[in-house]
Order: sequence, then C-alpha cells, then structure tokens
Amino acid sequence: MLLRLAYLTVTNAFAVLRLLPMSDRDKDAEILALRHQITVLQRQLGSSKVRFASADRAFLAALLQPLPREILRRLRLAIRPDTVLRWHRDLMKQRHANASKPKRPGRPTTVH
Repeated sequence: MLLRLAYLTVTNAFAVLRLLPMSDRDKDAEILALRHQITVLQRQLGSSKVRFASADRAFLAALLQPLPREILRRLRLAIRPDTVLRWHRDLMKQRHANASKPKRPGRPTTVH
C-alpha cells in the first residue's frame, strides 16, 4: 500500500506541474471533460459500487479533507462526500492506533 501511495503522490505531483502552464480556459475544459466522463461511468455502473484500493482511498481522503463540506457536496465525485470524510476518520484512527501500540509485548517491568 505504501508503494502504491507513493506512486500516486509522485504521479499527481507531475500532473500538477503539467497544469501550471495551462490557461484557465484549458483547465475548465479539462474539468468539464472529466466530469462528463464520471457521469458516463456512473450511468454505466448503475447501482454497482465503485471499488477503491486502500491507497486510492488514502490519497483521495488526504486530497479532499481540507475542503469544506459545502464544496465537497458540489464536486462531481464517484463517491459521496461523507464517504471521503469517513475514509479520513478511519485513516486517523489507524494512525492513532499504530502510534498507541505498546513498544514491547507482555507485562511491563516492575520495580523491586
């Protein structure tokens, strides 16, 4: 999962660099094309659920978490905004659980 997450981060960093020289009009056209593709895919899937890998969930949660709920609800996503927020909460729970694990198994040493 970490390797996949690192790959997603690097490829999207290059995607951001590709966007820098583009004009706002070109970016708007690309956004509209991507939104239309999402609409077509959702129509083809029907009631089937989209399955995301854990690395994809982590990347989307990290990317979309800073946005307010009102903006999230306006975005055209393959998943509901509440799902993204739940993924972020789950990531934070997992992070806290990993940090809170005891360093050594077994009973703590006692002072004699």
